[in-house]
Amino acid sequence: MIVTIVGAGNMARGIGTRAMAGGQSVRLHDHKKAKAEDLATALSQATPGAEVTAVDADAAADSDVVVLALPYPAGRDVAAAWRGALAGKIVVDISNPVDFSTFDSLVVPPGTSAAEQIAAAAPESRVVKAFNTTFAGPLATGQVAGRPLDVFVAADDDTAKQAVSGLVSSGGMRPLDVGPLRRARELEAFQLLHMASQERLGLNWSSAIAILP
Repeated sequence: MIVTIVGAGNMARGIGTRAMAGGQSVRLHDHKKAKAEDLATALSQATPGAEVTAVDADAAADSDVVVLALPYPAGRDVAAAWRGALAGKIVVDISNPVDFSTFDSLVVPPGTSAAEQIAAAAPESRVVKAFNTTFAGPLATGQVAGRPLDVFVAADDDTAKQAVSGLVSSGGMRPLDVGPLRRARELEAFQLLHMASQERLGLNWSSAIAILP
């Protein structure tokens, strides 16, 4: 599977690491090409033999999955700009539209979500919400305290949902199907609470949500 990750920050590093662990071919794109190149080099050194490279914006054309590892609303803006190239593609939104100045609210209107806004910006894409409840640190290993990370997956397209769930599983994590794309509203609100609680818990954004069997 060819996985193109848009963005070259900590979440791109974590998701890229998991994708490579699952044997996927990873491509990295960032508006600062040098940043994508540096991350590609670091990931290649960390996982010898894995296929990872920095690419230009046209890489979406033959990708199987495009992960928008970008904050809101940057992911929505990229989806709109790449609308044609993303037609028919599986597009993964990982963002949390949090008001980072206060950590007290979401910045999307009630009754919608960042994922749904991305779907509206690129209506011919098959948008999946995933990875928004996983922090970058635990993604590096795919587990916390010896337990695999749980990754909530929401989408209206079952085939797209299955493909992303397969990507999650191949990386050593556990996908949890939480229903249609509108469930992204609850996932984003839940992660707002999770993020806001980190300092009080003394966890420094290093914890993970786990659903016990």
